[in-house]
Amino acid sequence: MKASILIVDDEAGVRSALSGVLRDEGYAVEAVPSGEACLDRTARQSFDLIVLDVWLPGLDGLATLAKLRERRVDAEVLVVSGHGNIESAVRAIKMGAYDFVEKPLSLDKTVLAVRNALRQRHLEAENRALRARVDRELTMVGESYGMRQLREQVAMAAPTNGRVLVFGENGTGKELVARSIHALSRRRHGPFVEVNCAAIPEELIESELFGHVKGAFTGAVADRRGKFETADGGTLFLDEIADMSLKTQAKVLRALQEQVVDRVGGTTSIRVDVRVIAATNKDLPGLIQEGRFREDLYFRLNVIPIFVPPLRDRDDDIARLAEYFMSELAREYGRRPKAFSPGAMMRLRHYLWPGNVRELRNVVERLMIMVPGDTVEADDLHLPSAAPQAGEAAAARPVVPLAAAREEFEREYILRALAEQHGNMSRTAEVLGVERSNLYKKMRAYGIAPSRRVEAEEDSHA
Repeated sequence: MKASILIVDDEAGVRSALSGVLRDEGYAVEAVPSGEACLDRTARQSFDLIVLDVWLPGLDGLATLAKLRERRVDAEVLVVSGHGNIESAVRAIKMGAYDFVEKPLSLDKTVLAVRNALRQRHLEAENRALRARVDRELTMVGESYGMRQLREQVAMAAPTNGRVLVFGENGTGKELVARSIHALSRRRHGPFVEVNCAAIPEELIESELFGHVKGAFTGAVADRRGKFETADGGTLFLDEIADMSLKTQAKVLRALQEQVVDRVGGTTSIRVDVRVIAATNKDLPGLIQEGRFREDLYFRLNVIPIFVPPLRDRDDDIARLAEYFMSELAREYGRRPKAFSPGAMMRLRHYLWPGNVRELRNVVERLMIMVPGDTVEADDLHLPSAAPQAGEAAAARPVVPLAAAREEFEREYILRALAEQHGNMSRTAEVLGVERSNLYKKMRAYGIAPSRRVEAEEDSHA
């Protein structure tokens, strides 16, 4: 689509010459002789660029620019100024104009200024679209008690430099939590670097994390920075931390303790400033007992524990998530979003979702592509006709140490009790038959943060 330009100049010769040159450049051009006419035209039509003369009869250029900004006209403004009126041009730039060109006009310089202004507009539009996309990607959808509490924990943890350990099942959104913490932190303008510890072969992970020097091993043809260096000033997300070998764990522990790294084959330590967020779907205390995970590293990482609840414990959020994914995928595929029939939505809510949110998104994407009509019916889902019973679900879960199973049950039981009591600590402690202080201790141990709003209300009534 052609970029649209409005020329505002009281000299007919300037309007004619400039319009002709810009049309030859491939732009859609219109021209008006006054500020009043400019305001009238922009009220009825949008333009990418306005070429605005400072000296105009009636409403002058600066007053016209002020009106345009007051009316939130979304267009770049290129000011045209006479030789003796540079001060006004500078004032116009302070008011939001992109640049100015001086009269008598050099058509070549004017065309170049127009190109630069339109390029700037294009970049700003791209940045807005990118920010909107990032905002959508970081949206934590859901209003269940577990999700409200998760957002509250993220908001409390983000502004600090405390290390965070995110734990939860596969597909629950641990990476989303990590990215949200980074986006809300003081390091948000720094890099966010992700390392999937399970996806990197053991012989390469040390080089991947800490870098290497030329000649350190076969294939090391040049110096290479590791992820710790790349994340300097930002956040390093270590996903699947439990899959890291004990040897690598020891080196990560040193990097966390001393904030320095040594490249493989190097002789000089490199200082880094990195906030580490780690994530796992495994029982780290159990692995510590088995000698497969370092206890000292666990305590270094587990400064702020955050638990991401499985989708089966968030059935109130399933409808919101399904509709959200449908809307996002419709935008991505350039199609109209499909509606879910009551029967389809009921079946979605009764399914256990062993793959959690990731599985739900994949199902919705398949429905967007494969369902021909505008409504998704229950038979389109191709899910089990009834949700497995609780015993079947438990049997399907992997066997873990008894202590870990007891902790998982206790954590989920407390979360369910809190949800039923709408986060009220006193009533939850009473229902569970424990002292309020003991409930606080349990919650801290399991990374469950009490609702600040409810706490404040309870304290005000105390």
